Amino acid sequence: MQENHLAKWLNNDLTEAELAEFKKSAEYASYERIIAASGQLEAPAFDANEALMALKNQRTLKDTKVVQLHPFKKFLRIAAAAAVIMFGSYFYLNSLDENIVTEYAENKEITLPDNSKVQLNADSELSFSERKWSKERNVELKGEAFFKVAKGKRFTVETKDGVVAVLGTQFNVENRPGFFEVTCFEGLVSVTFNDKETKLPAGNSFLVIDGKITQVPVSKTEHPSWINNESTFKSVPLKYVLSEFERQHNVTVETKDIDTEQLFTGTFNNTDVDVALKSISAPSQIKFKFEGSKVLFYGDKNP
Repeated sequence: MQENHLAKWLNNDLTEAELAEFKKSAEYASYERIIAASGQLEAPAFDANEALMALKNQRTLKDTKVVQLHPFKKFLRIAAAAAVIMFGSYFYLNSLDENIVTEYAENKEITLPDNSKVQLNADSELSFSERKWSKERNVELKGEAFFKVAKGKRFTVETKDGVVAVLGTQFNVENRPGFFEVTCFEGLVSVTFNDKETKLPAGNSFLVIDGKITQVPVSKTEHPSWINNESTFKSVPLKYVLSEFERQHNVTVETKDIDTEQLFTGTFNNTDVDVALKSISAPSQIKFKFEGSKVLFYGDKNP
């Protein structure tokens, strides 16, 4: 009966007699408190769009298959990839050649892995492999360098025009376009040019100009003159002298009405440009005009 009264009471369907009887029951007071408390509650705000998005996300999560790697297996894969990168980088970097370059008016002193010493002249390039050095002492040269080779097994200098080989000695190699010269200052040097080997004792030189082997007088010096900031020539075409002047003083040379094939014998200073200009022009009986970083060498006629 009370459940029936409760349903009617909630729907306001009780008669006065039934309501009076219902109020006398022990449960009525509890129902009154529940009704009073529920009246103070507020329904949460409802956003239809947000609810729809949440439903879609829930479906996506249910449909997606997630495969989890074992943490240790994942770690091993990362470690293996890192090891491959590390070892690959190591072998790649160690296979690269050491490359030393000098600009115009610049010299550099280099110590090779076996403590051999190299003095690199201006506008030159020296390359070698440090990783392979214990197996073969080999360098590649473009330009000019003076070598003091530590004693040991065969030491080779490769150039575009020829190969120089020694066991332990002091020598100079110059390899410029159209010009190839090797001078031995101590010990014995082997020069291979056009597949023919020539042995050079101390004081001797091997010179090739424009593809032709040229005889050079015996020298009694202990090292090349450019080590002391001087450039020395003996019966060398003037064009090679002017090219060396450009390299040593970092200037641009132009010529007009002069014979650049004429032979030049003499020395010019590598640090004082004014002295060098006079040292070149006087023996050659030519004139010069120096403006900024350009030098014009010309004949008797005005430039």
